[in-house]
Amino acid sequence: MFPPDTADSPPVLTVSALNRLARRALESQLPLLWVEGEISNFTRAASGHWYFSLKDDQAQVRCVMFRGRNQFADFTPANGDHVEIRALPTLYEARGEFQLGAEAIRRAGAGRLYEAFLRLKAKLESEGLFDAARKRPLPRVPRTLGVVTSPQAAALRDVLTALARRWPGLAVILYPAPVQGQGAGARLAAAIQAASARAECEVLLVVRGGGSLEDLWAFNEEFVVRAIAAASMPVVSGVGHETDFTLADFAADLRAPTPTAAAELASPLRDELLNALAAQSRRLVNAQTRRLLDASQRLDFLARRLLHPAEQLRLRQAAIGQIAGRLQRAIVALQQRQWLRLNGTEPRLASPARLLQTHRQGLLALAERLSRARSAHTTRQYLTLDRLAASLAHLDPQRVLARGYSLVQRADGSVVQDAAALHTGEALDLRFHLGRARATIISTRPD
Repeated sequence: MFPPDTADSPPVLTVSALNRLARRALESQLPLLWVEGEISNFTRAASGHWYFSLKDDQAQVRCVMFRGRNQFADFTPANGDHVEIRALPTLYEARGEFQLGAEAIRRAGAGRLYEAFLRLKAKLESEGLFDAARKRPLPRVPRTLGVVTSPQAAALRDVLTALARRWPGLAVILYPAPVQGQGAGARLAAAIQAASARAECEVLLVVRGGGSLEDLWAFNEEFVVRAIAAASMPVVSGVGHETDFTLADFAADLRAPTPTAAAELASPLRDELLNALAAQSRRLVNAQTRRLLDASQRLDFLARRLLHPAEQLRLRQAAIGQIAGRLQRAIVALQQRQWLRLNGTEPRLASPARLLQTHRQGLLALAERLSRARSAHTTRQYLTLDRLAASLAHLDPQRVLARGYSLVQRADGSVVQDAAALHTGEALDLRFHLGRARATIISTRPD
């Protein structure tokens, strides 16, 4: 038999409620954190989610990375990969399993290296080592090419093969240096500095094949980047594959995706140059041929125009004779026109007495016209004066008084126009056509 329940006994939970409480406790107590381990039991579900275990020598933990997160990963992990994941510890309630919900994933160690990469990149960029204005153009047809790489590297064989195919006569100087491992960065920088000091080549290639971020780290060393930026000749960086980037790429005058591409960028293609030379030769021959044809035609034209000095003298004399004849005929014609003009003018000439008589008659006519005009003007003036006098007479007050009207004025001389303005007993002055009178107002009335 079970003991009876008491008021102090804890509540009974269902399994789902217990797991829910455990999940909330985990997520509230353990923050988002980075966990390092080895991938095992990796599975990609049809939904796109990743399910795997992360383990080390002593323990393992289940992990899940949902499709919305793993689509941003730059690689797909495989069993045995050593990785770091950024995850939130939680509990899968349906099975009561502790697991990590991964938010991000990266290869182990790559995160720290990449952070160091970004810090150094920002520092060197602020100093101007990566400015585009510093980049130098490559010579179109270099005579000597320098290569900084390992003598045993496949990158060297790729470069030499490309150069043999494109420009067999190009001299190549190798500046050997390890491209990976302890101390590789210092030896790479020393090789670049040696090539710069010796100045034996016109272009310097710094090349290496592909690899992981750790494998290519020597090309991210600060002294290697500074050696490339300070090189006395243009530098082409061909490190890794097309997707790999190192700080050497940013400092170099030109970045190539592969060592073979670096060799192709730094060397001309013989067939292209030969074709260009042949085309230039054809253009030169055609231009010279056209010049010779033009010169020949001009020579023929000038030869036809070239005459013997005696013939030129005869032609000049004939031309002078023609001009002299034309001048003589012109003089004769001018003389004839002048004689005709003189003969036509003579009959029109008159004697001074006749001219004086003509002018006297004109003066008499003008005097008569002036007298008539003065008389007419005076008549018009008298008529105007009479008309104005008649108009003025009509306005004469005496003529108005003569018709029986009178002018009523106050003692101050003002004219009275309204009876209502008068006062009883007021003295007035009455002006008639003939004489004046004084009157006193007895009464007034309106009209």
